[in-house]
Amino acid sequence: MKVKFQKKPVTLWGNEVKVGDTAPDFIAIDNNMQPVSLKDTKGVRIILTVPSLDTPVCDLEARTFNEVASSIPNVSVYTISMDLPFAQIRWCAAHGIKNVKTLSDFKDRLVGKNYGTYIEELGLLTRAAFVIDENNKVTYVEYLEEVTDQPNYDAILEAAKKILN
Repeated sequence: MKVKFQKKPVTLWGNEVKVGDTAPDFIAIDNNMQPVSLKDTKGVRIILTVPSLDTPVCDLEARTFNEVASSIPNVSVYTISMDLPFAQIRWCAAHGIKNVKTLSDFKDRLVGKNYGTYIEELGLLTRAAFVIDENNKVTYVEYLEEVTDQPNYDAILEAAKKILN
């Protein structure tokens, strides 16, 4: 898959996930410095990978999903970045984030490896979105061609709603 960061090609490390795949497990670190795996999550999940919450596009994406997540019952939204949990806590507090759970892939990079989102040249995660049903089947995948672009919010939300119906 070809991905660019600020119009320059970058290399994604890991395994590309496709619709119909069983969602790969991972271990990421929550805001209490505790490990969280896919097995610790339940129901319909939207997993978003972003380079850093402390950038304008990632900030907008996480805040947008925070607003809409509360309007869709039984859907959990996880935003995963390489930001340290301490920075994620500060960012969430500063922006009133309560409906999106932030996780950090800084320690083992297993989200990056298992979801094919680790940008080798930058040591960050690329912007991608995955919708996973209650049986851990991937029903939607979006790897953005340009990391600095916003995801297709409507398509992601529709994919999550479709599972619920």
